[in-house]
Amino acid sequence: MQTIGSRRSFIRHLGAGSLAASVAPAALAPAFAQSATAGKQPRSAWSAEYWAQKGDVKLYMFRKRKSAPKAGERPLPVLFLVHGSSISGRPTFDLTVPGKGEYSLMNVFADYGFDVWTMDFEGYGRSTRTERNSDIAEGVKDLKAATDLVMKETGQRRFHFFGESSGGLRVGAFAMAYPDRADRLVLAAFTYTGEGSPTLADRAKQLEFYKTHNRRPRDRDMIRSIFTRDKAGTSDTAVGEALADAELPFGDSVPTGTYLDMTANLPVVDPLKVHAPVLLVRGEYDGIATEDDLVSFFRKLPNRDRQLIVLAGMAHSVVLGINREQLWHVMRSFLSMPQRHDSLTS
Repeated sequence: MQTIGSRRSFIRHLGAGSLAASVAPAALAPAFAQSATAGKQPRSAWSAEYWAQKGDVKLYMFRKRKSAPKAGERPLPVLFLVHGSSISGRPTFDLTVPGKGEYSLMNVFADYGFDVWTMDFEGYGRSTRTERNSDIAEGVKDLKAATDLVMKETGQRRFHFFGESSGGLRVGAFAMAYPDRADRLVLAAFTYTGEGSPTLADRAKQLEFYKTHNRRPRDRDMIRSIFTRDKAGTSDTAVGEALADAELPFGDSVPTGTYLDMTANLPVVDPLKVHAPVLLVRGEYDGIATEDDLVSFFRKLPNRDRQLIVLAGMAHSVVLGINREQLWHVMRSFLSMPQRHDSLTS
């Protein structure tokens, strides 16, 4: 296996049958450089809004694909994008940053030929706000209701999933509970045990608040901090402003459940019970997890169709970083991986 970058010794210890790489600046976009998409006209795609029902809770859903569905056509592969703890679905995955090129992951993968969906979890964005804290376990219930609707609309029974940060934990937990619906999983900015994580150590200082409050403040400065807390220069400053502009109309607070889970209840995903193919994606400077923590999770995954990728010049948000084309590249490659063949037939 050929690896790229300065982590050869790190990768060498992963063991036979595994695959990992560090995507270095020379291989793709230069670290901290202006994005190759800057100034280009963003892609356009057909889109539609939906509502899934979970008891009394209405869950907002949004869909994009290259063109409108037509009766009798062959279904497209479904990619379901799962947001994290602080920002709802569309601002995370369908963001417009004026004058800065393409920032919509939904547009990019619709253009690649996927039927792309996202949702707002209970208590986020346009979905029903309740008194619950919208923790990882509740997120699994939300994804069950959402995928029921996607199956009805697309005719597909299995889906690819991408989850960032606590969205990755939701995806992993959902794949454990509903393995028949999980095709290929991309888990970005993921954490396993949380051991050694500077971000989670700092977050744990507010643990008593998360235990006693079901919502936490989330203002413009907090949204900006997503892009500055690990390493300055890994994102365009305009991104934090555009994200805040898109998200703050939904209020100045979000549920505490995922923060509580990540500071007090890890691990919430058992790698031995995740049987789907998995791509773990980590930004070089991401403080949410150490490389050792991710390698520990990676080694335990039972499906040998697995990859661990470190994206150079990236921090926590690989979706909205300057070098986001790196994510597009490795993610598209993984989702289009040819099927495994164990024997030759005549």
